[in-house]
Amino acid sequence: MARYAGRRLIGMIPTVLVLLGIVVVLIRMLPGDIVDILLSQSGQPSAEARAMVSAKLGIDKPLLQLYAEYALGVFRGDLGKSLWDTRSVTKIIGDRAPVTAEVACVAIFFSVIISIPLGVISAVRRGSMVDHSLRIMSILGISLPGFVLATSIVILPALWWKVSLPFQYTNFWTDPYQNMKLVLPAAGVNGVLLSASIARMMRTTMLDVLNQDYMRTARAKGLSTSRIIIQHGLKNALIPVVTLLGLQVTVLVGGSVITESVFALPGLGRLLLDSLTNRDYPIIQGVVVCVGILVMLTNLLVDLSYGYLDPRIRYS
Repeated sequence: MARYAGRRLIGMIPTVLVLLGIVVVLIRMLPGDIVDILLSQSGQPSAEARAMVSAKLGIDKPLLQLYAEYALGVFRGDLGKSLWDTRSVTKIIGDRAPVTAEVACVAIFFSVIISIPLGVISAVRRGSMVDHSLRIMSILGISLPGFVLATSIVILPALWWKVSLPFQYTNFWTDPYQNMKLVLPAAGVNGVLLSASIARMMRTTMLDVLNQDYMRTARAKGLSTSRIIIQHGLKNALIPVVTLLGLQVTVLVGGSVITESVFALPGLGRLLLDSLTNRDYPIIQGVVVCVGILVMLTNLLVDLSYGYLDPRIRYS
């Protein structure tokens, strides 16, 4: 497995290089120009002023040179500096990433411990009132837009019970209670959407597993239903669910733009939105590259987990 993981990590290098090229090119195609934004208060900027600011920011170079310099910097762990305050992009992302990671981990934790049992129950009691109710709840969870749910969590308690969220992020180690008052609602928005998808997938895969020959053999041996499901069915049914969970990492990070904006969380999503507004190219590039690398590593972990869930899988 270690050799397989090593080969996969080496194979990611060309993918990262392509990702860097796409990011550098596409970001320069965004409408608007940071030079115009910086010089907007000085009236109509002259060509000399524009050229001076572009040279100072280092954005007047050819695309190929920008790509080469940025790629070398990324492999050294240097994502450049913000065009607005010259702070290190690596440091800025490092300060914001824990907030997004905290919300995502809480959302994943609660969605997994809730949706997997519900999916199993729905499959085992197929066609019952419980099954129909859980399926309706799953459909509603998938259909509900994230921004509607997030806005409702903020507005409705304030209207009905005069209760408002703190809207000021506090580090967990500083004040766990205040931290959870803001993180839990944000994680709940992502968790509802994630739970609905996982529960539906868990039900589908468990129904398929329950009809397999080895499950019928286990029943013929007189094993209890709970033992059959937990020891023989659950691991095999989890493989597609783990795949879905890996894909949902991208959705969680993308959805953080909405949740962090609504709940005023200083995470990567809000950082990306602010950087797009200000045309801060290095920060935009850094966030996109970090998310891309995270997705690649997540897919690798998902592939490695298959060997644990299904001993028949071998890594060569």
